[in-house]
Amino acid sequence: MKQSEIKELSVAELQEKLSETKKSYVDLKMAHTISPLENPIQLRSARRDVARIATELTKRDVQ
Repeated sequence: MKQSEIKELSVAELQEKLSETKKSYVDLKMAHTISPLENPIQLRSARRDVARIATELTKRDVQ
């Protein structure tokens, strides 16, 4: 998910997206633990998406 897409979402949508993204990240981590993923870069991408969304939520709370 790109930063420009994240900026367009409302706070409620961001919170929902954050929980979905965290869940998918945990699922990917578990799947990778059991048997290696075909594309382990997915883990990095999911982790960064979680960070981007969390950062945007923090920015909006501060302002």
